Amino acid sequence: MRLIHTASIPGEDGKLGLYRRGEDYFIKIVGGQDLMNTRAHASEDALGTVACRRLRGKAGARVLIGGLGMGFTLSATLKALGADAEVVVAEIVPGVVEWNRDILGAFADRPLDDPRVRLRTADVAVLLKQKAVGFDAIVLDVDNGPDGLTRRSNEWLYSKAGLGVAYNALRPGGALAVWSAGPDKAFAKRLRAVGFAVEQVTARAHAGKGARHMIWMARRATA
Repeated sequence: MRLIHTASIPGEDGKLGLYRRGEDYFIKIVGGQDLMNTRAHASEDALGTVACRRLRGKAGARVLIGGLGMGFTLSATLKALGADAEVVVAEIVPGVVEWNRDILGAFADRPLDDPRVRLRTADVAVLLKQKAVGFDAIVLDVDNGPDGLTRRSNEWLYSKAGLGVAYNALRPGGALAVWSAGPDKAFAKRLRAVGFAVEQVTARAHAGKGARHMIWMARRATA
């Protein structure tokens, strides 16, 4: 595996690395954990599809995605929405945006070029704290689960306070979808504590095979 590029993580000492092995690309914490790759992304696809499964045909749907990754979740989200939808994407690492516009773009069909996308090079937590409201879905894929793996400050997103802010940013009936490498009973309990109805969806890393990942679908009450 060969290191192609590195990117600084704002507010952290560590870096993200873009690696290549054969025809596949990987994003890893340099000297640490694998995060994602172009070979196994079925669960990232599922995250966007599951989050928006009730929004197909909904006029003026609005979705907030925290974490661009390799663009697969964004691409799946766009495919699930109508032509008048708006998708706000918050990605805090400028290097990740650059990689998606360049070397990684074709793998997910260049979703950043879609006119429905509003890209914010910012922390999704900051956007939520700015009283962002009126989303039909909020999709979080900024860590490998409900803890601050890539940035310690991300832990607020998964706290009771952060989940409460997300709940209030959703329209009635809206959904918060969170990707995780595995289950977390305490996180499910926090989701329910702020008022969400919680469903846990299992998704494979590859289509129909590979590691089993978790998607929490947490829905706000309809009224």
